[in-house]
Amino acid sequence: MAVGMSRPRGTHAAVVRACEDPGTAGEPADGRDPAPIDATVEPDDLPDGLVIADETGRVICFNSAATRITAVPRAAALGRPLEHALPLEDLKGRRWWALTDPYGGLATRVGQPERNLLLPGGREVLVSARYVREHPTGPVRRLVISLRGTEARRRTERSHAELIAIVAHELRSPLTSVKGFTATLLAKWERFTDDQKRLMLETVDADAGRVTRLIAELLDISRIDSGRLELRRQPVDLSAAVERHIQALTANGQAPDRFLVRTCQPLPAVWADPDKVDQVLGNLLENAVRHGEGTVTIEVAPAPAKSDEKGTAVTVSDEGPGIPEESMGRVFTRFWRGSKRGGTGLGLYIVKGIVEAHGGTITVGRGPGGGAEFRFILPVSTPAYLV
Repeated sequence: MAVGMSRPRGTHAAVVRACEDPGTAGEPADGRDPAPIDATVEPDDLPDGLVIADETGRVICFNSAATRITAVPRAAALGRPLEHALPLEDLKGRRWWALTDPYGGLATRVGQPERNLLLPGGREVLVSARYVREHPTGPVRRLVISLRGTEARRRTERSHAELIAIVAHELRSPLTSVKGFTATLLAKWERFTDDQKRLMLETVDADAGRVTRLIAELLDISRIDSGRLELRRQPVDLSAAVERHIQALTANGQAPDRFLVRTCQPLPAVWADPDKVDQVLGNLLENAVRHGEGTVTIEVAPAPAKSDEKGTAVTVSDEGPGIPEESMGRVFTRFWRGSKRGGTGLGLYIVKGIVEAHGGTITVGRGPGGGAEFRFILPVSTPAYLV
């Protein structure tokens, strides 16, 4: 890579030469070796900060991203010694260039991995360096430094901290209840009637169930974020799955006439993970019951899926106040909660991850009755050996 360092933008450029391997795609039909492809890249077009120092340690390239990240003007950096143009310190206050000594250190070193460093005033930057030598143990001819801002990392750290705080809060209540009831029963078992003991144990069981569900949610988030969500596909009857969930809700006290199910037959045979599908349906129906009002309508119908593959669409809508238009884009993000507080705000994030892991899609909108309407589509996903 050759870079004209001291010229203004529009004249200095990094030239990247890429040669296709003979015999690969792009080889001319007459059998000749393909010509090298030259591509000119302006340093200012790079998304990350680029700083290059020559063999004397003076800055010869300082792109616009470096100026934005460090707040150091280009004119104040070009031509100056690197330790003055970019006076970095580590988190212990040690001068970084004196500590690493790129020009006078070990001749076998090739660079520095990315790490968090500080500029004067406490501005944080992520810095990595590459030592360019003419031969493996020769002197450093170019010092190429990459700079990135810490905003994305800070957002991730805040998200993790928020997750920890929410989990701690959600765990505290049921664990306090479990500890209190079990300690009371152990200390005063003979003083309680059988009915009182049963009530306490039922409460402990319910709270233990809350903890179990929360841990399951955390495991699901970890698998979704890392792309390791495992699916055990088998034929799933979505209409029957909906009926099972409604029966469970009515058994728990919901009025049977609150639910209206519409099924459009025939439905294609969907191959999916039945436990994960139950998780999606349970979350959507529970949200409709808890946060919505009026009749909860569930429609199961054939629908086209991605790549023109047939699938099944399930729509869950209610007649409540619905979701504000400005919140529609955040419904499937972590920690989003509706107008009524409660829960971790992770359920719909997990629902979206499960649906997309199946190759499906999920959307949210306003239903015919004015409430929220969630619609997800699962493709047929028939195994290749059955096609």
